[in-house]
Amino acid sequence: MHTTLTDHLSTAIVKLDRHFIIEYLNPAAEMLLAVSRRRVYGHSIENIFFEDETSIAALHSAIESGHAFTKREARLLLTNDKTLQVDYTVTPLMGTESNAEHLLIEFYPRGRMQRISQEDELLVTHKNSKELIRGLAHEIKNPLGGIRGAAQLISRSFQDEELKDYTQVIIEESDRLRDLVDQLLGPRQLPKNELTNIHRVAERVNQLVDVEAQGKIRIERDYDPSIPEINGDSDQLIQAMLNIMRNAMQALLQDETNNDKRIRIVTRTLRQFTIGSCHHRLVCKVSIIDNGPGIPAHLIKTLFYPMVSGRPEGTGLGLSIAQSIINQHNGLIECSSKPNQTQFNILLPIAT
Repeated sequence: MHTTLTDHLSTAIVKLDRHFIIEYLNPAAEMLLAVSRRRVYGHSIENIFFEDETSIAALHSAIESGHAFTKREARLLLTNDKTLQVDYTVTPLMGTESNAEHLLIEFYPRGRMQRISQEDELLVTHKNSKELIRGLAHEIKNPLGGIRGAAQLISRSFQDEELKDYTQVIIEESDRLRDLVDQLLGPRQLPKNELTNIHRVAERVNQLVDVEAQGKIRIERDYDPSIPEINGDSDQLIQAMLNIMRNAMQALLQDETNNDKRIRIVTRTLRQFTIGSCHHRLVCKVSIIDNGPGIPAHLIKTLFYPMVSGRPEGTGLGLSIAQSIINQHNGLIECSSKPNQTQFNILLPIAT
């Protein structure tokens, strides 16, 4: 029963004997440390990762004293030569004679905790901005309706067609402002969820972007065909993905120094993954990667705000609407950017 419980934890757990020989590690630890438990059982923990000599001395001290300890921001060197930054807690497990016979190590990846905190901040900020815009939209649309109605009444009393043209300008501009406010609010309908193949969504978007780009951009595909169908509204998902792809396309077309313009679409699954504060057993990750000039650093944190754009002719609504759509699907859009590589990750939970 204990093994079943720890196997389903998202926290990485390793159990050692008093000589630091590995007796057990759960699937989360396998993923974190990039090892297979079948191959490491019976081996020393030093064969899996190495920190420094003081960490080994601390393990000896925990065995001898029976006292637990926690270390923050430790840097572990893994067998694949990669470095992992974690917090970890070591807890001695007492034997029958009140001696510590085993050690239990719990790992907490710093990168993951930071990412969860950033996602929470992004979701809260996006929600607050939507509430603010919803309030402003209400205050704007009410007088707009009155202005439009008054212009229509005035227009009927004019005999001069030239004067009617002026009132028609008022009506048209009122309609334009109303449409802009509606766009700021994002999708007004809840998703019509049904089982949807994410690759059909991606292929539809690729087709539309390819036509718009007129063959000037190469679209590369790296799909995982084993991804199950997700529960979502295909039309809204197409809209969200298209907004991101279209931004990438426009940035590439404006970059005259780039003679090899490429957008790469990658689909993968993530297991035991947290989106914001919600933990999911299985998540679909769609990455849209372009080799354009990158997004200015000062725009990264406000990228999903309405009316924020890095292009003079941009409306700043595309990414805000995309984030709203993905949020309605209990997902999230992340972004990272540097010159020659801008990556948007669409994270969508898969119901299992």
